[in-house]
Amino acid sequence: MLKGSCLCGDIQFETSAPAQGPSMCHCSQCRKQSGGLWSSAYVHENDLKITGSVRWFASSATAKRGICPQCGSFLFWTATDEDTISFALGAIDGPTGLSLQKHIFVADKGDYYDIADGLPQKD
Repeated sequence: MLKGSCLCGDIQFETSAPAQGPSMCHCSQCRKQSGGLWSSAYVHENDLKITGSVRWFASSATAKRGICPQCGSFLFWTATDEDTISFALGAIDGPTGLSLQKHIFVADKGDYYDIADGLPQKD
């Protein structure tokens, strides 16, 4: 069971489903919203229980992002045409038991850091 919450605790989430695809996103939207990289994993939407009032923001024509309206924590990302939802690994309360599998959107990464962990990188 993975359980997580926003910074202020108004939004909580949990899943007992195996989390898939742990990754670090380097896209410009994630960098702007998080101030750096965004680490996430995903499950099917029906497998993630969310309590609290998430504010959804359509960040593009194909995806939306879920944030806490109180503290501003960036917690969720979902594509409009998929039945999965990504959640912030940094919001997990306690150990995740996961290991990163890849870096995504590396073509957009900032010029102020290098990726040197040897994991696969996808543009």
